[in-house]
Amino acid sequence: MQYFIADTHFFHRDLLGMNDFAPRLFASTDEMNEAMVDAWNARVDDNDIVYHLGDIAMNPENVPTNEQVLAILKRLHGRIVFIKGNHDYRALFKYLHKNDPQLHGQDKFSFHDVGAIIKINHKQLFLTHYPLMMGIVKQVLNLHGHIHNSSVHVQENINVGVDSPERQLLSHKLPWGSPLSMADIEEMAQGKHDIFAKVR
Repeated sequence: MQYFIADTHFFHRDLLGMNDFAPRLFASTDEMNEAMVDAWNARVDDNDIVYHLGDIAMNPENVPTNEQVLAILKRLHGRIVFIKGNHDYRALFKYLHKNDPQLHGQDKFSFHDVGAIIKINHKQLFLTHYPLMMGIVKQVLNLHGHIHNSSVHVQENINVGVDSPERQLLSHKLPWGSPLSMADIEEMAQGKHDIFAKVR
């Protein structure tokens, strides 16, 4: 299966506690990190691919080392395709590539600087960190992160970040930090469509 997530911000101390930007109600970054690892591994197995749409890890006061980031990522199930976020950096991508732990004889990690386009269930998915303004489209969704606890007022833009308010459109409650399946994405997209239909 394929899953989607963004804005994990492992180690990001400034996000802890209640705030409008990305409320993370944990006592420590260790507790936050473990919640995301547990939620990820509860859904994903090593036959799956997870598209991580940017901002892997950050702490402005105490930048985590490449080794710390790799140690977290090695614990996550599945292969991971990274789309570069504004808080990711090329040196980290090079380090992860050089120290790729491999999975069943294949690279565990792959990387895109700007974005990727894939097709699932007859839908074209533009995978980016920043939300795109695409205009009038059919069977196209932009999966993105970057805006944390905010939503783009366009029904084709789906925020897949761990803090996304659009996760509330799901009929089932996922543990915080869970990657989203394509079925989740389609339900979120339908939920946004229904909201837009009501206000017309």
